[in-house]
Amino acid sequence: MRANPQQLKAIEALDGPLLIIAGPGAGKTFTLVERTINLLSTRDVDPSRILVSTFTEKAARELLTRISNRLLERGMSVNPADMAIGTLHSIFLKLLEEFRPFTRIRRNYTVLDQFDQQYFFYQNSPEFRSIEGLENLLHPGQQVSAWWFAECLMVRLNKLSEEGIDGEALIASAVPEFQILGAAYKKYQELLEANNALDFSTIQVEALKLFAHEKVRDELQNRFDYLMVDEYQDTNTIQERIVLKLGSGTKNVCVCGDDDQSLYRFRGASIRNILEFSDRFSEGTCQTVYLTDNYRSHPAIVDFYNEWMQLTDWGSTPGLDGAAPKSYRFQKTIKSVSHDNDDRPAVFKVSGTDGQADWATQVAAFLRTRRNDGIIKDWNQVALLFRSVTNEKVIEFSRSLEREGIPIYAPRSNMFFERQEIRSMVGALLFMFPQYGSIRQVREGQQLGVWEYYDSCLKEFIAHIKSGTDAQIGPWLVSMAKTHLGLSENTNYAFSGLFYQLLQFPTFSKFLGEDVAHSGVRDSRPARNLSKFSRLLNKYEYLYRVIVFQPERLEKDLLVFFNTFLRFLLDGGIGEYEDESEYAPSGCVSLMTFHQSKGLEFPIVLVGSLDASPRKQHNDLDVLLQQTFEDREPFEPWERTKTFDFWRLFYTAFSRAQNMLVLTAQENTPKGKGQRNVPSAYFRPVYQLLKPWTDLVFDPVKIALAEVKDVNLKHAYSFTSDVLVFEGCAQQYRFFKDLEFAPVRTNAILFGTLVHQTIEDIHKTVLRGEEARVTPEQISSWFRVNYNNISQQERTYLAEPVLRIAEQHVQRYAVRERSNWHRLKEAEIELSLLKPDYILQGTVDLVQDDDGSYEIVDFKSEKKPDLFDDKDKIDRYRRQLQIYAHLLEEKRQITVRHMTLYYTGEESGNPRITFDRSMSDVKGTIAVVDKVIKKIVAKDYGLYDRPEKLCKNCDFRPYCDMNFCRGEA
Repeated sequence: MRANPQQLKAIEALDGPLLIIAGPGAGKTFTLVERTINLLSTRDVDPSRILVSTFTEKAARELLTRISNRLLERGMSVNPADMAIGTLHSIFLKLLEEFRPFTRIRRNYTVLDQFDQQYFFYQNSPEFRSIEGLENLLHPGQQVSAWWFAECLMVRLNKLSEEGIDGEALIASAVPEFQILGAAYKKYQELLEANNALDFSTIQVEALKLFAHEKVRDELQNRFDYLMVDEYQDTNTIQERIVLKLGSGTKNVCVCGDDDQSLYRFRGASIRNILEFSDRFSEGTCQTVYLTDNYRSHPAIVDFYNEWMQLTDWGSTPGLDGAAPKSYRFQKTIKSVSHDNDDRPAVFKVSGTDGQADWATQVAAFLRTRRNDGIIKDWNQVALLFRSVTNEKVIEFSRSLEREGIPIYAPRSNMFFERQEIRSMVGALLFMFPQYGSIRQVREGQQLGVWEYYDSCLKEFIAHIKSGTDAQIGPWLVSMAKTHLGLSENTNYAFSGLFYQLLQFPTFSKFLGEDVAHSGVRDSRPARNLSKFSRLLNKYEYLYRVIVFQPERLEKDLLVFFNTFLRFLLDGGIGEYEDESEYAPSGCVSLMTFHQSKGLEFPIVLVGSLDASPRKQHNDLDVLLQQTFEDREPFEPWERTKTFDFWRLFYTAFSRAQNMLVLTAQENTPKGKGQRNVPSAYFRPVYQLLKPWTDLVFDPVKIALAEVKDVNLKHAYSFTSDVLVFEGCAQQYRFFKDLEFAPVRTNAILFGTLVHQTIEDIHKTVLRGEEARVTPEQISSWFRVNYNNISQQERTYLAEPVLRIAEQHVQRYAVRERSNWHRLKEAEIELSLLKPDYILQGTVDLVQDDDGSYEIVDFKSEKKPDLFDDKDKIDRYRRQLQIYAHLLEEKRQITVRHMTLYYTGEESGNPRITFDRSMSDVKGTIAVVDKVIKKIVAKDYGLYDRPEKLCKNCDFRPYCDMNFCRGEA
């Protein structure tokens, strides 16, 4: 693809601030990729001095893939993995890790996702509810559940963080409401600090605080020569502050986005960031480039959404003070340059007849007809877009389509707990605890709904056992139920242990066969859902510190699990697995939200939710907060924001369509009080002009739908956690890496991490020139601090004798190596190797001087293995070091002479196994790695010989014992 004049202007504008306004389908990603290539090829800039950010991790990986492919095409030896590419959250988090001593977080901190964060508020709700006036501030005149209270408080405090409002400033205010909020914010931050945790909003708060430290500020403001931030219309106030501070040195800040596709005000996004970007720099210094040529959509589709944006007023009238009117949109008109420009039906309606209930029938008829006449070649060429996919009408609509033979893929429709594999798992867990009857009676009156769900799962599962289709599972479950009913001593398992035992039986093992690895997203859904259930069990046991079942607290654990943890998940809804490289699986019509569809494109798009109207998304407190704490003049009038957001939302939906845009609804007329016209008045000006599909002629000869593009993502693999794991056991790799089952936590991992981190403390202290501080007492202090942080994060603990052994590893290392401190050069160096099909990543533990050249060292917290019996294992480690040496030489322009494995568990003998660095081995080693990764990519998980050492402690051992025979795949 050649750059058009608009794109070329953006690609070549490298100096100073640049604003790129990119309409839908205008080649925005192409432009950012080519601009990056231009930087790397013409400015001789170090990749580490370039920051490129976009909105999602998937988009960041796609950007990295395309940049690396272009570099390979041009034969450039630059490694794009050295650039700071990611979401703003991920980039800020790396900065926090680097400058952790200047933050409140400690090593082994936890990042809370949305559910974790709400649950954190719920678990600590008594402390928040003790703040006088807080409940009434959030829910005036209402009494709400602790869970709903937690959600509302979470939303409110996140918004404070995103808008950069300081908690202390709230407390110091004379406004009582602010003082209450400030007290809640302060309490929350104290709890986060006590638990060594961050949430996504607080990541930004802590990143901004780094600039308060002069030394850190100077380093950060000189860290990047060039910054590019995509989707800038969806950044929030605090993100803007950080980006501008990072770019304050060179002013080479390029932001890209489309104000018309700003969708995330409810998450704190501020449209003024992009509309006023030019004002953040000296007058006349910021260039603005408009990308308005649309390569995606048929001209009629582009005309339609251009017209849609003209239906509302985007300006303001002059104020009483004589202020000039503002425009809250960049005035632009998108022009189609798509090759699909024939005079044919491109925008029309497929709706249910006025006053009848035939919506799904009409849509199914349209889709089947287009499939039968060959226009639709794969169902994935069709997408159904709605404001919400958990709305009852939408769910029933999608079910009706499935009954009509239209397969639907809707991973966010909250159907997780209705899938048969999950209902069976819930039923099996209930069956194993006869105490279920008593705990059900405790809460039946309050939470009948969830107990009805449990009752139905249990009833179905009992019927399944009686059917005899799985003769093995029934007797085992009866035995377990008897054990639990008369439990008199601690078990050696909790829910997750039972989960892995259940997977051995055909009821569940049928979902986990090798064929699943080669199935599409929809066919592998049961296995993926079971995997997600394993992670939920893992999360429950982590949150409540449940390691084993104990007789005295068994009933309490059951009540908390079923009536609190699982109930909240049921109420909140759980999304199913989505493959980021296959957003539109073959064989299915995609059902998704407008927000979910952003950045995607489909040949045929049916847009629903035409009964919608603009909704107010603010209250008086929001207005008061902005008036008090906004450090600039108010921007969009509050009363207009609901209209602006409504128009932007549907504009985004309409512009996803490539070849056909279809508006769809169940039309009706008012038949009584409370009934609305559908479509609502907001759509009528454009909807009424559309012809119904039955009045149009669809000529298969003239209509060639685009194919859904493959998402080309270059995956990153680690030698340790990918290559070595796969070589050790392909089945373990399949279950734990590909399907992402959560292993039951083991202390072996904790032991190694603890030893490694404390040795890292020693290295960093020596490298700072403070080797005198490395005393037995200081090592012991570091060791205990690390242990406290890791055990708090993992909720896993080591017995005191084991702790003493782990500390002995570290103390012994310090004694042995003290005379070699002068040899230390670097520690914990991240490396990567760019290949045509993947990126190989790794970390070198230590680099030492080796008489003018260098030695790399990798630490193993175990006894030195037998050089003969463990030859294969040692050889795998040697290959790992060989690649690391090669990458380090390229990165640092040095020579590595030796490579060493250092075994901290070796008590009396030589703890080292050292290999000479041989240049001739590199190509052969990389060839072996290539072969392994090709097997991983091809999902070649054949197991011909059970690795007994690995099997011993593997969670899937019961499954493999039942489903694999020795010597057979």
